[in-house]
Amino acid sequence: MPFGHDMVHSLATVVELVNTSPSTGGDEGLSGLAELQAFVESRKISGVSTLTARDLGQVRMVREAFHRVFTAPDQPTAVRTLNALLAETRITPRLTEHDGHPLHVHYFAADATLAEHVAADCGVALAHLLVEGEAERLRTCSAPDCDRVFVDESRNRSRVYCDSRTCGNRMHVAAYRARRRA
Repeated sequence: MPFGHDMVHSLATVVELVNTSPSTGGDEGLSGLAELQAFVESRKISGVSTLTARDLGQVRMVREAFHRVFTAPDQPTAVRTLNALLAETRITPRLTEHDGHPLHVHYFAADATLAEHVAADCGVALAHLLVEGEAERLRTCSAPDCDRVFVDESRNRSRVYCDSRTCGNRMHVAAYRARRRA
């Protein structure tokens, strides 16, 4: 499935967001407003004004809902979870051009909070993935000590590690050493 710029960006955003959660085996990546602001800036989320503690709490709740989509045991569960999140999000599609990007669709309402913005744009990207029958692309790292999530964008759906340079390399080295000992 070829992914357009908007979908790639939204999927990368949801992956980065989910991987800030302690639920993925690491520390809290959004421990305060400074980390939330850094996330907004790194993902180039447009239209965000001053962030508040309420924004932080709401984004964390959205993050956990997205985590449940990635770790759902089956597609119907993922669909129910995503539908519940989208039902609470004001979705107002509109065409826009900004920051040097070509014409694309934003799904969040013009006055949306950061949580609504992320829930709408990332939720719609995940919805398109599910509609296209690509739920198996939503993965959790296969390394035994890693629970980070990722979207497998490979053509043959063969990616198993969240990052080939860290988890993938570490697991390949471990397998090589095990073979050498045998």
